[in-house]
Amino acid sequence: MDFELKSLSPEQSVDLAVDALLVLVPDNLPKAQGKALTALSELIEDAAQRGDLETGVGKCLSCYRPAGLKAARVLLARVGDGSPAAVRKTVVAAMSSLKAPQVRKLGLLLNLLADSDATVQAAMTGCADASYVYTHSKPSAKARPLHKVVVGVGKAEAVRTGFQQGKGLVAGVELAKEWANRPGNMATPSLLAEAARKLGRLPNIKTEVMGPKEVAALKMGAFMAVAQGSAEPLRFIVLRYNGAPRTEAPVVLVGKGITFDTGGISIKPAAEMDEMKFDMGGAASVLGTFAALAELQPTINVVGLIPSCENMPDGMAVKPGDVVTSMSGQTIEILNTDAEGRLILCDALTYAARFKPRAVVDIATLTGACVIALGAVRSGLFSADDALAQALQTAGEAALDPCWRMPLDDEYAEGLKSNFADMGNVAGRAAGAVTAAKFLQKFTGELAWAHLDIASTAWKSGAAKGATGRPVPLLVHYLLGQAEQAKAPKKTARRKA
Repeated sequence: MDFELKSLSPEQSVDLAVDALLVLVPDNLPKAQGKALTALSELIEDAAQRGDLETGVGKCLSCYRPAGLKAARVLLARVGDGSPAAVRKTVVAAMSSLKAPQVRKLGLLLNLLADSDATVQAAMTGCADASYVYTHSKPSAKARPLHKVVVGVGKAEAVRTGFQQGKGLVAGVELAKEWANRPGNMATPSLLAEAARKLGRLPNIKTEVMGPKEVAALKMGAFMAVAQGSAEPLRFIVLRYNGAPRTEAPVVLVGKGITFDTGGISIKPAAEMDEMKFDMGGAASVLGTFAALAELQPTINVVGLIPSCENMPDGMAVKPGDVVTSMSGQTIEILNTDAEGRLILCDALTYAARFKPRAVVDIATLTGACVIALGAVRSGLFSADDALAQALQTAGEAALDPCWRMPLDDEYAEGLKSNFADMGNVAGRAAGAVTAAKFLQKFTGELAWAHLDIASTAWKSGAAKGATGRPVPLLVHYLLGQAEQAKAPKKTARRKA
């Protein structure tokens, strides 16, 4: 989708040549007078006075060929107090009325609101999210007709940064959605690696892909154990974005890349197993984040690690009770083969240490327990590092992609004890999301590490079944914040005379 940013006064808005005009109207909009009185302001005031344009977030009024406006279709949409969250919610709701095939060019007017980077981002991401159409394996689906969105604001230069970031977020979220939506036979580990190689052609990004031989040489026994039941060969994908000097320590993102999860020998019930194609949502979010980095070019170094394989139940599959040796040298008794994500992640976390990172964040559709705990609103955040946890929480709130910090008390790890290995891979039903995080923590050493459980937020079930692209916005905002911190002048202690 192509976005264009324009400074538009109220007088200029009525002459915008577009197929449809979406006008965001705050509840407390003052009456226009004098020169500010235009055909558009008269339309808004008349509709409000007659009660046709109610107050409240998402309330809309559709108008066809209103007098004095060049656009054939005008949709007035209330945004309440005009907060970014209200803007996004309103745009998503309003776009359902603008999906007609005739609407190829849209005017998105924000000039009745205060100029704000956050408002522009919210409007752009809401517009893209609501108009996204998956077509890869569905030839009968009609591709999104909307190609161009003109974002009208009071002063373009005041929100240029937010606009550019919005473009990056849209690119990243849509790539993440695309790969998480693809069926397992069209998003194998090898195809995921090809997607990563394409990203490697973009500015400042390099891609390395390892296969079974290289992974065996690294002694990633836990990762290989999960992959051994599948005819599809595993892939270990390493992405590098180099936007800062080499001396700057990178942030490492680790994305779970189970391209299909049957549960292995501990096989899942048949109902809704088709949705297990999205078990690579963490990997998709890493790919999406790198697409955004390529667009935004921040001054930061980032490494993306994606261990990718299928979890299948053939005659070679790992069995409950088997003991495997991880890359760290720690042994693991596999009590449940359906707790496979933590097995591929633990070896990737060990590998992450070689980059001497400033921080490591793993992202995984890891546990159904997190779905029960937090629902679809917030991702689960686990970290023993207060500064890292706070930075991720702040980024999530700013990105309208929130997370919630969960506990990591040492007592939760008691259930991981094993009579036959250094640890088991599960610890029972109680606090399942927490014990999964405690398992991963055993492989992080002294790293500044955080774990995002996105099982509840990366995917929607039911009639709206499909990927959400989360937590790409959270990750991108976090990385941009880290880049800004790195640019800030370092404080030095003053010497005493």
